[in-house]
Amino acid sequence: MSEQAGKTPGVQAAKAKMSGDELTDFFRAISQRHALDSIVFLCIGTDRSTGDALGPLTGSRLSEYGFPHVIGTLPEPCDAFNLEAKLQCIPEDKSIIAIDACLGQSSSVGYFFTCEGPLTPAQSVGGRLPAVGDYSVAAVVNVHGPKPYWTLQVTSLYQVMGMAEQIAKQAAIAFGLRP
Repeated sequence: MSEQAGKTPGVQAAKAKMSGDELTDFFRAISQRHALDSIVFLCIGTDRSTGDALGPLTGSRLSEYGFPHVIGTLPEPCDAFNLEAKLQCIPEDKSIIAIDACLGQSSSVGYFFTCEGPLTPAQSVGGRLPAVGDYSVAAVVNVHGPKPYWTLQVTSLYQVMGMAEQIAKQAAIAFGLRP
């Protein structure tokens, strides 16, 4: 996903840029509207690319914190090849929080774009995947440039792991789980 928010035809969802510590308020607002059991975390990405591993790293940490419905972990990533099949397995009565890495401006690296609305996976690399999520978190892991696939390959693992932990920890705090 690039810094442009995921789009539903005719609708532009507002997105907010925030630091990792500010994610707690975003997740807390969701926890006040939805019971934990009605939430599915959809963590998009692959463990075969450092920058794109944010989703599976986050999903694995969310599972370790005790979230009951997580799709996309290191052992079972949710990526471009299986995203649509995984979406079909989510019951319609569940609210989806989509999480994905993205590339953006240098001033945004290390920040998160949150939205009450979907994100569009693989947008920054020219992919054509459906917009997903009732809520979304896009983590800016590196700078968008002329070779986005290469940029994701050489993105700092330390940066990605730290951002994945921030998402999972702040979600756990907001939903009353022990981080």
